[in-house]
Amino acid sequence: MRLARVFCSLFIVVALTAACACAQKQPPLRSPDVVFVPTPPEVVDAMLKLANVTKNDVVYDLGCGDGRIVVAAAKNYGARGVGIDIDPQRISEAKENVEKAGVGSRVTIRNEDLFETDIHEATVITLYLLTSLNEKLKPKLWRDLKPGTRVVSQTFDMGDWKPEKEIEVDGRSVYLWRTPANK
Repeated sequence: MRLARVFCSLFIVVALTAACACAQKQPPLRSPDVVFVPTPPEVVDAMLKLANVTKNDVVYDLGCGDGRIVVAAAKNYGARGVGIDIDPQRISEAKENVEKAGVGSRVTIRNEDLFETDIHEATVITLYLLTSLNEKLKPKLWRDLKPGTRVVSQTFDMGDWKPEKEIEVDGRSVYLWRTPANK
């Protein structure tokens, strides 16, 4: 009788573990919106400087690719970083780069859809997407971010949302916006 209870308890534990594992699996993510094109180091640095990143910031890179921006934010500025990408291959590369740089305690890499992920804790958002994607993302930025959150994009603007500042770095435009108070 006692042995039967032990086996029954063991069966319940195994069944619950399997059920939890199934519940935690996410459905497959959709295809990426853009191809991965690495941001040159001098542009990464210019983006972070333009946003005036400090150790008090939480930098979210939406479409993080190999994680170079959040790694640089953590390593060179002491910020926390969160990289979001939909492509599992890029996630793997980003996690490897975080580990190589020794910033794993300050940087998190997440395999998520940038249009659906939680970004509310960001104080800085970095982007290297197409203008059409930036414009599609704009309502989420305005809705989910605190007023004054800095948004920096390389090469592509936000359509009718005029930047606070624009600089050129090696022939590339880098734009800075702040989310408005009146959304």
